[in-house]
Amino acid sequence: MDVGGTNTDAVLIDNRDVLGAVKRPTKANVEDGIVDAITALLAETCVERAQIRRVMIGTTHFTNAFVQARHLSKVFALRLSYPAGQDIPPFSAWPETMREAVEGGSYVAHGGYNFDGREISSLDEDEIRRVAGLIKDSGIAQVAISCVFSQLNSDHEHRAAQILRKLLPDVGISLSSELGRVGLLERENAAIMNGCLRPLAAQVDKAFQAALNRLGISAPFLVSQNDGTLMKSSHMRDYPVFTFAAGPTNSLRGAAWLTGLSETIVADIGGTTTDIGVLVNGFPRQSSKLVDVGGVYTNFRMPDILSIGLGGGSIVAKLGDMISIGPKSVGFELRKKAWIFGGNVLTASDIAVAGGAAKFGDEKKLGSLDRETVNTATIEIHRIIEEGIDRMKTSADKVPVVLVGGGSVLVSRTLNGVSKLFVPEHAECANAVGAAIGQVGGEVDKIFQFDGKDKQKVLDEAEQYARESSIAAGADPATVEIIDRDMIPIQYLPGNTMRVICRAVGDLSYEGPANA
Repeated sequence: MDVGGTNTDAVLIDNRDVLGAVKRPTKANVEDGIVDAITALLAETCVERAQIRRVMIGTTHFTNAFVQARHLSKVFALRLSYPAGQDIPPFSAWPETMREAVEGGSYVAHGGYNFDGREISSLDEDEIRRVAGLIKDSGIAQVAISCVFSQLNSDHEHRAAQILRKLLPDVGISLSSELGRVGLLERENAAIMNGCLRPLAAQVDKAFQAALNRLGISAPFLVSQNDGTLMKSSHMRDYPVFTFAAGPTNSLRGAAWLTGLSETIVADIGGTTTDIGVLVNGFPRQSSKLVDVGGVYTNFRMPDILSIGLGGGSIVAKLGDMISIGPKSVGFELRKKAWIFGGNVLTASDIAVAGGAAKFGDEKKLGSLDRETVNTATIEIHRIIEEGIDRMKTSADKVPVVLVGGGSVLVSRTLNGVSKLFVPEHAECANAVGAAIGQVGGEVDKIFQFDGKDKQKVLDEAEQYARESSIAAGADPATVEIIDRDMIPIQYLPGNTMRVICRAVGDLSYEGPANA
């Protein structure tokens, strides 16, 4: 399933066969939307509930909540870096509306490490106990702990968390070393973002489980992550930020599965936006840049996705002889406002129907739409998509492109710069397919000093850690493989220092409960 802001898509898969696919409007109560979609899917496929072995769910719930600053909890930020790292306090670069929603106080305490692993200052445990008193007095229930170079050594973060958990057993704690990558401020932001979403994650987890209970489905469920792998629901409650880009990631993974292509560009055209990404080894190319989420820069793992304001609901406007399309969209009100549904807003879907590229709605309601407008708008739609694809390429060569999403009908001809265009069967529900086929992954992202060490031995240890993380997350040990390994020299550090990123994935094990 893919629970998006506009639609909830569901597919039922048996090995390589898609038995059925449905698309239903997302409800304000996420539980009701899931029940509607699965009920329709079971009716379409005539499959018994008892035959369902796993339910995989992708959701944009947490992304939408954060960027809209809704349903967020206050977080106390504890940074371990004193006397260094105090000039720019936590929350400094956050947008004002986001600070008002999330900021619950902060404190810069002794601790942290230099680049070579030496302590900036020792952790002052009595100071941490005093901070616990401040947190208790403030009534804040979520704490984010960050530490300078915790990617090199996370001992101070873990010891501070241990003290706080003993004194404040009901407080949720997010550690930056478990969430972000190199870069204190961005890693700290990741921990704060995670903390503000944890109470909501518990509610969403309950809603997912309640929906399955109402349907009489006893199969456990798993949740999609940003990198195209799955995690247990208990993991989602602790690390909700790892679902932030699950929507476009699922679309890319679904496109790879439906076409059999593992190295290609995918354009997912929805109701409001077109998300363009690159598949490498069948998985989305990961972003190497800082990621801006709701005006807050962070550095947890995210796919490299270009989002442009073009979709089936994009509003078409005439400006003299010019035509503009998007980024404004009628979104989920397409079936109310578009011309083909009796509305008075000209949309990209109206253009697709008028141009003969799609057949839905009532074509007769387009009688007053002139041919010149249709032709100009069609050219503009294709130009926008071609430009987006070009921006994601790494060379000027033509590349294969897979179109998925309900808005894929907007493309009616070959695109410039594209060697071959694929629109697979069930393309409109590729995101749900991507969630359903998700594998289980593990990752290590740490800084290593190689001087005086056996390089291969260090890399083997990193790979083994990634494999073990994947198995611990529920992967079948027999299927786990390393899919990605990057070594990035950090030239400003001595000791032949490198950042090593290693990812392992494996098929979901069907032995034992998956969401325990």
